[in-house]
Amino acid sequence: MIKTTDLHKGAMDMLLETSRTFFIPISHLSPGLQESVASAYLCMRAIDEIEDHPELPTDVKISLLRSVSLLLEKPIDNNEWMALFQPYSSLLPEVTLRLGDWIKLSPPSIAPNIRKATAIMANGMANWVSKEWRIKNEKDLDDYTFYVAGLVGILLSEIWKWHDDIETDRDLAVAFGRGLQAVNIIRNRAEDVCRGVNFFPDGWKAEDMFAYARRNLALADAYLKSIKSDTILVFCRIPLILAHGTLDALAAGKEKLDRATVTHLVKQVTEV
Repeated sequence: MIKTTDLHKGAMDMLLETSRTFFIPISHLSPGLQESVASAYLCMRAIDEIEDHPELPTDVKISLLRSVSLLLEKPIDNNEWMALFQPYSSLLPEVTLRLGDWIKLSPPSIAPNIRKATAIMANGMANWVSKEWRIKNEKDLDDYTFYVAGLVGILLSEIWKWHDDIETDRDLAVAFGRGLQAVNIIRNRAEDVCRGVNFFPDGWKAEDMFAYARRNLALADAYLKSIKSDTILVFCRIPLILAHGTLDALAAGKEKLDRATVTHLVKQVTEV
């Protein structure tokens, strides 16, 4: 059995390895809040790695995601998690193989929320894998971005309420996630097309997806107005300012934000 201190260190190391963007704000959160947000991020990153895996067959992705969803509804049993992932242990990254550990990282009083949100996300991802991510219209796009990102906004809002009694608007929380995901879709457009996946609704051009992203990011800006905790506000502002900056860079014809610009934008948030 992993000691709590070792689990925490392992989680923060994994966080640094998988997302430098979120490592900084999460590392500055207070005890309890830090573990819950890290747990949420790593659980959802774990299943995202299944959905996006370039080598796993479609039927395996669907089976794994649905099995994860079912296991999350039961008491954590490491033997069951190991049995589920063992046939694919050479393909799956460590963040996925240790999903059971990330659930244990969270304080018990908020863990059910994290498990429920991750289970819903896993099932939603399985549905979209089975559809081969065929997005026909904006309604489909809203559904896809809800499952892969909007749920993150809802879960984080539940964590803010649990820890700091902060009330936020559910629709704005979903829009926050959607806006970030839309920016990712635009940024990864060429790569996705190369692997045969198109997240643009039928008939949409780049300007349509840019408009969708900006519309949702504007709602994300409104979401921040309800955040009264300085540390939580910094946590939310970092990915949002980077999303706005990335969108502006992409609109200007750049592939992504350069490192210097990222550092400058993060400093605008953290050094206020």
